[in-house]
Amino acid sequence: MMYNMRDFVGFLVGASISMACIMLLLPPPPSTPCAGELSLLGGNGTQAVDHPSTKAAASSAGEEDKLLELLGRAAMEDKTIIMTFTNEAFAAPGSLMDLFLESFRAGVKTEPLLRHLVIVAVDAKAFERCRLAHPLCYLLPVAGRGGGGADFAAEQPFMGKDYLDMMWLRNAFQARVLELGYSFVFTDVDIVWFRNPLLRVPVAADIAMSCDVFYGEDPYDLEKKANGGFLYARSRARTVAFFRSWREAAAARPGKNEQFVFDEVKRELAARHGVTVQFVDTAYLSGFCQPARDFRKVCTFHGNCVPGLQRKLDHLRQVLEDWKMFRANNTALTD
Repeated sequence: MMYNMRDFVGFLVGASISMACIMLLLPPPPSTPCAGELSLLGGNGTQAVDHPSTKAAASSAGEEDKLLELLGRAAMEDKTIIMTFTNEAFAAPGSLMDLFLESFRAGVKTEPLLRHLVIVAVDAKAFERCRLAHPLCYLLPVAGRGGGGADFAAEQPFMGKDYLDMMWLRNAFQARVLELGYSFVFTDVDIVWFRNPLLRVPVAADIAMSCDVFYGEDPYDLEKKANGGFLYARSRARTVAFFRSWREAAAARPGKNEQFVFDEVKRELAARHGVTVQFVDTAYLSGFCQPARDFRKVCTFHGNCVPGLQRKLDHLRQVLEDWKMFRANNTALTD
């Protein structure tokens, strides 16, 4: 059946009118966000969510930036820093931190070393107190702080749970400093300084440690027992690997501190990673365990083998007073 042109045109007009009516009856489409709205959305047009992992990453990055800035300000020309740890008990007025800082000012050419000293606080009150006494302070982020986690503010009983946690936290921070490209001299805050102990660390040593008792004449004899109160570590790939393996070895030795684990694995790890480990003679890094009172040689004196904060403080105060008297009677002392 054939249609003429008039019928065809009529069909098109009717179809167009019908379609227009259908379109008017449909609901309006969702609006497209404008440029201002897109800034609040993700790239796919969905609402951006501040995910907890994103917050944690940003916080971690911010802490890393703060740490790097502080290390850069403290570093010597060869990117070596000096660092110690303190808590509320040790940082209280008249306590160990004050005595520690005083010793630098009373030593031979040690006061300029304060420019390279970073004091790491493990609680907020220690950090606040540090900032009143020293320009280079760092508040270490501690997991669980303010949420029922470990409390490191008080004096810690030797080998107690919080003590062990604090020792391994310290070890992890030391490893992080190495990873960031900085060598370090770590010193316990219960050590008084008379001279620069770096002058007693050979340039070939990757790791140099103090010991409670030094016997024989060989500083590379790994039979000696370590004391982590004084620790030098050079930032090299092999030293970073040593520290990583050291921490991994702790998993098989629960309830042990970092010194014990070090003594257990030092031979194996030194051989595996090609690390040179040296122990420094107690004639230079002295302490109450094996006291050396030749003030012409002693660089530092450790409050080891003396339990109790007050007893330790009293004994170290007397050592510092003896040193000051020695210096007063030897005014020409230059090293």
